[in-house]
Amino acid sequence: MSRFRSIVITLAGAVALGFLSPGAASADTWVPLPDGHIEGPGVRITSTGERAIISPSLASNGAGRSAWLTGNVVADVETPDGTVGPNNGPKGFPGTNNSGTHGSSNLTVGYVVGCQVSLGALSANTSVTVLMTPGVSAGFSFPLSPGEVKWLAINNIELIKSGAYTIQYQDVPMDIQGCAGYAQARQFAVVEIIGADYKKVTLYGQPFSIG
Repeated sequence: MSRFRSIVITLAGAVALGFLSPGAASADTWVPLPDGHIEGPGVRITSTGERAIISPSLASNGAGRSAWLTGNVVADVETPDGTVGPNNGPKGFPGTNNSGTHGSSNLTVGYVVGCQVSLGALSANTSVTVLMTPGVSAGFSFPLSPGEVKWLAINNIELIKSGAYTIQYQDVPMDIQGCAGYAQARQFAVVEIIGADYKKVTLYGQPFSIG
């Protein structure tokens, strides 16, 4: 492909280093996650370098936990030339950006998180709540009840022309409160291609425990 776009999210510095300091390291769990790849008509999505650092919640109330998320997702796409905006954000199942009026294809990367729910099998019919910060997400802090699933969109970018597009994120914080049972998280990357031949391709990462 002839074009390359990149979005980089870096939350390093004092906050991230504090979680990895010698005093806190004993309570942290480093979770390396496998690379992933999926192909569809005119779409290739690859996830590499994903990892999570699981820590006790700052609230220290027994019903919360925190994670620092890192990953790299590349979407190589063939798409009709589009026009930007308005960006409506994901509607319902992440990746759907109201393309009938939006005017461009898009890539959404984030995590699905469940409390006392196995994330091994997901479908577009899953009852979810979408949390998204416009543009680059600086992190999430949210309540999660037993049996509840939430989608956390780290970023959603326009795919204006055919090419390779990258979303990279490092140490994006996620703080969960209210989940007294076990919790799982799982990366997702969704490409939606508009045009006469509508396409939607989703790559899921490996589910991992966040306590």
